[in-house]
Amino acid sequence: MSAPNQIPARKATLVGAVAVLMWGLLAALTVSLRAVPPFQLLAMAFTVAFLVGSLCLLVVGGPRRLRVFAQPASFWLLAATGLFAYHALYFVALRLAPAAEANLINYLWPLLVVVLAALAPGGERLRASQVAGALLGLAGTALLIAGGDEPGTAGSGSFWGYAAALACALVWSSYSVLNRRFAEVPSDAIIGVCGIVALLGAATHALFEPATIRPDGAEWLAVVALGVGPLGLAFLAWDYGTKHGELPLLGTLAYGAPLLSTLLLVALGLARPTVQLAAACALVVGGAWVATRQARGAGR
Repeated sequence: MSAPNQIPARKATLVGAVAVLMWGLLAALTVSLRAVPPFQLLAMAFTVAFLVGSLCLLVVGGPRRLRVFAQPASFWLLAATGLFAYHALYFVALRLAPAAEANLINYLWPLLVVVLAALAPGGERLRASQVAGALLGLAGTALLIAGGDEPGTAGSGSFWGYAAALACALVWSSYSVLNRRFAEVPSDAIIGVCGIVALLGAATHALFEPATIRPDGAEWLAVVALGVGPLGLAFLAWDYGTKHGELPLLGTLAYGAPLLSTLLLVALGLARPTVQLAAACALVVGGAWVATRQARGAGR
C-alpha cells in the first residue's frame, strides 16, 4: 500500500538531485569572482535570482502568483537565515583558504544531512555505518586542514577559512533537515527568500566592506550564471527535494557535487591536483558511501 507514496518521493528526490548538479559549478564561479567582496557578491547574485525568479512567476501566473510570498514568519526566518549564513560563510571560506580544500570541507554537509535526518524526531535510529561514515568524512577534513598550507604559512587566514567551511556544512545540513517542517510551503516562496538575502548582503556590504568592485563583462556573465543556476533554480529544486523527497538518499546523491566541483576547479587551473587532495576527496565521498550502504542494502 505504500507504493503510491514512494513514486512522488522518488521524483522529488530526483528534482533535488538537479540542485546537486548545479552546485557542482558553485565553487568555480565563486573563485572566478574573487575580486568582488563576498557580501557584495552575495547581494548581486541573489538579486539576479530574485529578479529572474519573480519575472518567471509573473509570466507564468500573473501578479496573483506573487501571493506565494505570503508565508509564516517562521519560514522566512529559517530560510533567510539558512541561505544568508551559508553563502556568507562559503564566500568567506573560498577567500581565506585554498579553494578545493575549503570546498571539500563544506561538502561534509551531505553526510551531516544523513546523520541529522536519522537523529531528527521520527527519523531512524542512528546506525553504526552512519557513525563510521561521519568519522571518515571528518578524517578527510582533518587531512585537508593539517596539510592544506605551504610550509610555514599555516596562519590564521587559512584556519578561519577552514572554520568557515566547516560552519557552512553545519548550517546547510541543519537547514535542510529543519526545512521539512515547512513541507506545506510552496517551493516558489524561496524566490522571495532570495530577495531578503540580497538585501541582507547589500546591508552587510555597506557596513563592513570598504570598497565596491564593478565587475567587467566576463565577470557579469559569471554573476548572472551564479544567480540563475547555483543560487536560483538550484534552491527551488533543493527546497522541493528536501520537503518531499528521501533525505538520506538526497544527502548521498549530494556527494556528486564535491567530486564534480573539485574536478572542475582542477580542470580550470583554479586548484592544484595533489595526492592529499585526492585522498581527502576519497575519504569524504567514501564516508557517504559507508553511511548509506546498510540502507541501500535493506531496500533491495
